Amino acid sequence: MNTLKTEITVSIEPSVKILGSRVHLVSATRTVDHIENWIEVRNARCRQVIVTGFHGLLEAHKSRRIWSILNRAELWVPDGIAPVWLARLRGHRDVVRAPGTEIMQEFLERSQAKGYSSYFYGDTEETLTALCESITRNYPGHRIAGTYSPPFRPLTQSEEDAILERINFARPDVLWVALGMPKQDIWIHDRLENLRVPVAIGVGAAFAFVAGTVPRCPEWIGRAGFEWVYRFLKEPSKLWRRDLLDGPRFIFYAGMEFFRR
Repeated sequence: MNTLKTEITVSIEPSVKILGSRVHLVSATRTVDHIENWIEVRNARCRQVIVTGFHGLLEAHKSRRIWSILNRAELWVPDGIAPVWLARLRGHRDVVRAPGTEIMQEFLERSQAKGYSSYFYGDTEETLTALCESITRNYPGHRIAGTYSPPFRPLTQSEEDAILERINFARPDVLWVALGMPKQDIWIHDRLENLRVPVAIGVGAAFAFVAGTVPRCPEWIGRAGFEWVYRFLKEPSKLWRRDLLDGPRFIFYAGMEFFRR
């Protein structure tokens, strides 16, 4: 269990502390407002956005390094119902989820008029191909600056240097990373000083959702807070450990924290 944690960044939005981590109470729309502002500033500094729910909170609770990485981000967005419910229990009544898929779709929609560009790093070649086809069809005003599906092994230093050069040369407005949490967030953090991109965001399974290769749950299920049940039933072999083991652990720790307060 982590102790003696201190705030690292100055909150730019209302926030709530959960298991020692700071989660901003922002919607997908408000998140994209920030992204647009950072794109306009474009001062050679890369901002990191964290998009996670109970999984990221539990990982940060277990690991000092992950806690430091996630809490140093410019924005921590509540993707998932757990931080939303906990925030509501503490009196924040208007809090809503901000899933990575909705953030991507909102950004792509605004790109129709403003011509923003994206680089997509992660997932498989098949998913990236489907993603590009979906974006070209549904958001023709958006520019795809590039894509890359890394191999399922550690990259050599020369490979790392080459992919960073490719991303920076493409000059995207946003770098979207889909490697799974916390791997994607660690990957971004460790390269922040070398990324010449206004914003880098880890969005997990959002590539597949936007591409249409994996169906999202009906909207009413998501609003009710049971998207995790829908996804678990669709992909039990992939999600059983997170939902059936980590989920109860998070509930225990969060419950203890709530009653101590």
